[in-house]
Amino acid sequence: MNATFETRLQKRYGDLSGSLRSAADFITQNPIDAATRPLRRVSGESGISPAAFSRLARALDYDDFAELREELRLKISDHVNRFADRAEQLHHDHSAQNEQFIDAHLAACQLNLQALVRDIDRDALDVAVDRISMARKVLLLGALGSTGVVEYLSYLANFCAENWTMASRMGASLGGGLAGLDERDVLLIVTKPPFSGRALRAAELAKSQGVYVILITDTHSCPALKHAAVCFIVPTNSPHFYSSYVVTVFLVETLIGVLVSRSSSDARARIADVENANRILAEVWDL
Repeated sequence: MNATFETRLQKRYGDLSGSLRSAADFITQNPIDAATRPLRRVSGESGISPAAFSRLARALDYDDFAELREELRLKISDHVNRFADRAEQLHHDHSAQNEQFIDAHLAACQLNLQALVRDIDRDALDVAVDRISMARKVLLLGALGSTGVVEYLSYLANFCAENWTMASRMGASLGGGLAGLDERDVLLIVTKPPFSGRALRAAELAKSQGVYVILITDTHSCPALKHAAVCFIVPTNSPHFYSSYVVTVFLVETLIGVLVSRSSSDARARIADVENANRILAEVWDL
């Protein structure tokens, strides 16, 4: 499975020249135009030379701009196929038992996991864990479909740390969670299309306060990307009507695992204390 445009761009963006960055920015902000209009038209609208788009394609290991554009076309076709349409397609493909959904979904998830492990920036993961471990506060924010993943991340984190909190939990104000945060703190956001406007605005506000923003999304065109200090773009392909969160869960579990592996004895002692308290309170039942 070849790396996607978003993954290639994430890994190479820092090495691109100014003109190639401008071309990449135009594509991520205007994917439909880049995918469907002639290169000269794209060049005229963007003010960027056709040669820059061609050089960008080669810098990202495409044979030419036509190959890059074909990938964009296929991706747009998939995104235009909205949830209801995808649900109808899912019913059509699997109701007649032509293919078992469980097999198709398993295959997609396996490919997604393989792509993440192959393409993830492990140095960025190390940096993110280091910043989290040193943070005064770690604020977690997810919305819509990402809410459950962030809840799970909060549950895991609170076994080993006292300074992780959920933003906007149980009706709490998002502004109240962000107020007072600064360069000593971390905001970790999970958001995917359709993006939550609150999550996007929170990323912008947090950055303006000097907060270290960690973003987990599934596309390089996420508007919050420009506010993030580090970003992880996870594959979410699936025959499902909704984007898969399997790889996202894998990533947050990995993040916590790496954090605990590097933790002090105090953090490990806290895990034992939390576990004992849960037993005393009969929150868990041992057989």
